[in-house]
Amino acid sequence: MADKSADVVGTAPEPMEGHGAYNRNSRVQAAGLSTALPLFERAARGVPLTDGMEPIVIADYGSSEGQNSLAPIRAAIAVLRARTGAGRAISVVHTDLPENDFAALFETLEGPDSYLRGDPAAFAFAVGRSFYQQILPVTSVTLGWSSWAVQWLSRVPSPIPDHVQVSYSRDLRVRALYARQAADDWQLFLVHRGRELRSGGRLVVVTMALDEEGRFGYQPLLTAMYAALMDMVEDGFVRTEEAARMTIPTVARSRDDLVAPFADGGRFAGLAIEEVDLFQVEDRFWVDYARSGDASAFGAGWAAFARASVAPTLVASLDGGHDDPRAAAFAEQMERGMARRLEAAPEPLLIPLAKMLLVKES
Repeated sequence: MADKSADVVGTAPEPMEGHGAYNRNSRVQAAGLSTALPLFERAARGVPLTDGMEPIVIADYGSSEGQNSLAPIRAAIAVLRARTGAGRAISVVHTDLPENDFAALFETLEGPDSYLRGDPAAFAFAVGRSFYQQILPVTSVTLGWSSWAVQWLSRVPSPIPDHVQVSYSRDLRVRALYARQAADDWQLFLVHRGRELRSGGRLVVVTMALDEEGRFGYQPLLTAMYAALMDMVEDGFVRTEEAARMTIPTVARSRDDLVAPFADGGRFAGLAIEEVDLFQVEDRFWVDYARSGDASAFGAGWAAFARASVAPTLVASLDGGHDDPRAAAFAEQMERGMARRLEAAPEPLLIPLAKMLLVKES
């Protein structure tokens, strides 16, 4: 495959595809949440509640279009209602980058599955700001949730010369740069959450991880994605310089990476770890394929997931960015190319995740 070296460094990840695409194609993310829901319910049972009537604040860090926030927020509210009764106000603040499709988020919150249904004392808000900054007032958050979000870096530390995902690059210097950025970003995230959480408040984080053997996962999908990109370069649809800028700025952290900030006395930014665990998510597209034998559906499912999740990030590197006249065709060609390759050789994808429960200490 072609070398895609370039002296290009970006600033921040681009939004998901929008127009409800992420909600429609977030089956992979949803599969990972069921394992973490009991942890979030436990967090809701453990947070201290004041005797007053000020609102309980739940923060959803990295909400995207909201579909995968509904179940965990609903579960947490149910626990809190059992503790407080029906009259106590609960404010839920969904946060994401300013470019997020907040219109789709608000439509989701008005839908039939919304946690707002039947609870007149629950209220939803949204903030368009990076969670690598402080988003909410000091000591204002009772309970925090973040899923499939903190793997996204705050900036692109370097182009990747031989892939779009650094975990599959052979360039050790570039891999080290991404690891350093991931460590810095993780500390930033924790510092700001430590400021926002109330004493005794709790935060649950679900994020992409390296498994105990150091594997990132998703290899067939990412191999198909890079091959589809190189096909577009070879066909002249994408210029070599454009492809060189195309990078997915995500990093999966190992258990050691996640606990590293807490090495000095088990505390960092006023936070302590109550639980950290690595787990594997079932590849639901593979399960369907094993039952039906429909390789086309397997390839199409994973390709649609990748298009909704990361195609906008790659499109941003076209000369015209998201306004480039080739933008839609680029996403379509990449999706077709991935689907075709995955259909030709179906195999289950490894999906490692981590879940953490953090508590703000006095």
